[in-house]
This record gives sequence, structure tokens and C-alpha cells, in this order.
Amino acid sequence: MRANRLSIASIAVTLGLALLAGTASAQTSAPTRDDIVGKLNHFEEAAEVDLPALKLQVMERAKARIKNDPGPVNRPLIAPDLTKLPTFTAAIQFDADTPIIQPASYQTVGRIADALVHASLLPYTFLIVGHVESNAKTREANAILSQRRADAIRDVLVNTFKISTKRLHPIGLGEEQFLDRAKPTSAVNGQLQILTYAKVPEDTPAHPAAAPAAKKPTKKR
Repeated sequence: MRANRLSIASIAVTLGLALLAGTASAQTSAPTRDDIVGKLNHFEEAAEVDLPALKLQVMERAKARIKNDPGPVNRPLIAPDLTKLPTFTAAIQFDADTPIIQPASYQTVGRIADALVHASLLPYTFLIVGHVESNAKTREANAILSQRRADAIRDVLVNTFKISTKRLHPIGLGEEQFLDRAKPTSAVNGQLQILTYAKVPEDTPAHPAAAPAAKKPTKKR
């Protein structure tokens, strides 16, 4: 009888470990192309956001020494209109305090590239929005880091996956627009967002133009 109980207990432990392993695998697996397309293809209208002005505003606010700063939890969003756009949030892993993408995250970046060339998303441009969690670094340093990380994702999408650079607009929001305002130090705030931003101008191709074929030199007779 005791042997049966031990056997049942060991089976229960094995099943429990298997379930935990499956859950961990599901949490760390890359999203599918269709997951991303489903998040981004509900575009209705462009947000009224001046991106060059927003970049300046992020840096100015990050550098400011405000006496009555409400703190990370109550700090107002710097670009609330962005929250109205179709959004895919990606858990891209970077080396600590750098814009270097860890190899484990390249599959997710590849899936994002696959989504951006899906027929339903080709007519649109996208924001690549970098964020960081509140930490020991200054707000200015974190604003710069978030911009560099957004730039790094743009560069991989353009150089490796051949997405037209005219369809991608990287911007770092640093600590000025937390994804989880209630928990500023949470790792969730270090995630990156892809937002459907606007329609591609009619005279701009969705794919980069192919380079013209080199002419063969004519032989002298």
C-alpha cells in the first residue's frame, strides 16, 4: 500500500514539474507573426504627435530638476495620445545598460519583421518606442538609453530584415511614460512597443527600392 502511495506521489511530482516547465516555456516563447499582426492591424487614425518635438520634450523633462516632481508613480504621461494607437508590446532582452540585443530576442525581432510585411500592415508606418524601468541611473541617462534601444531595433529591422526605413520611427520615452505606473521599478517597464502610427505616403514604397543593376563595361574593339 505504501509503495502505491509513493508511486502516486512521484507521478504527481513529475506531472507538476512538467506543467511548470510547460508554463515557463510558454512565457518565454516568441510571439507568432499572426499574434503581432492581430495587435497592430486595427488602425483608425494617426495620432497628432510631432515626433522631433516629442524627442526634445523627453530630454528636457528628463534633465529638468523640478522641485515639486510628483515622482515616478504620479508622473504624467508625456505622450498620452500614443496609448490610443494599436500596440504590440515585446519583451526584448538587452545587455544591461546597453542597446545590445541579446541573441535570444532575435527570434522576436524576426517575427516583428514578418508581421510588418504582412499584406494588412504594408500600408502603414510604425513607431518603435523604447522604455526603461526606474533604477539607480539618472532620468536623463535612461532617456538616452531608451532612444538607443529603439534605434537598435530599427537598425536590425532595416539592415537585417530589409524593412523600409521610411516606415519606422524610433523614439525613446525613458521614464517619462511607464508601462506600469504603479510599479516603476518593474521589469515590465523595460519592454519595447511597436505602434501602428500612420499610413505610408502614397509616393513612398513599403519595401526598399532594389539597387539598379551594374552595367557591364563595354569591350574595346
